[in-house]
Amino acid sequence: MQILYIIILSIASIVELFILCKLMGYRQLSQLSMFDYVNGITIGNIAAEMATSLDDSFVEPLIAMIVYAMAALLLSWWSSKSIRARRIISGKPTLLLNNGKLFEKNFRKAKIDLNEFLSQCRINGYFDISELESVILEENGHISFLPKSGNRPLTPGDMQLTPERDSLVANLIIDGHIMPHNLKASGKDEKWLTGQLKTYGISDVKDVFLATCDLNQKFTVYTYTKGEIPPDVLA
Repeated sequence: MQILYIIILSIASIVELFILCKLMGYRQLSQLSMFDYVNGITIGNIAAEMATSLDDSFVEPLIAMIVYAMAALLLSWWSSKSIRARRIISGKPTLLLNNGKLFEKNFRKAKIDLNEFLSQCRINGYFDISELESVILEENGHISFLPKSGNRPLTPGDMQLTPERDSLVANLIIDGHIMPHNLKASGKDEKWLTGQLKTYGISDVKDVFLATCDLNQKFTVYTYTKGEIPPDVLA
């Protein structure tokens, strides 16, 4: 009975964690602020305690998880309404280097030493910091680099060229299944799709692993490789 009770509590905690993470948004998975990090760890610990609490009631940890999630939602709403609150909760970007000057005070404030800073510069391809115009520590912990104009990669604008505008790509077929909503959103129908597949010599949708189309009407098809082994070029 205890094993069954643990299984039921574990499933319940997993379901609640899933619901709470959906409510708090994908920020929990991508751009963690300091509060998000601490909050996520705490909720995870409470969920683990809830799953193994044989003698204690599971109601208390359940309420605690909800309180932490509601606090995260409240702070997220508050930071979206107030710039001052956003700076307090999430922080603000810190200028580490600008116009050839390193700001030692900001290094101390950000708890970053010079060796770590130089290491990040090298990782991002800048072995000589004199090539950089500005370096900014973002509020999520990432470091952004602005190279000097003479060290930036050549762009089409520098050559006075006007390339075609990039566009989002609609996935029309995924894993052998037509995606009707994507097909309709791209202004196409199944008759058009069938005609496009025939130009590739494909008569059955089930043979298509992925088919895409962009706003420039570029249609691309990837068929199943059917056991074909790719060359091992990454070893």
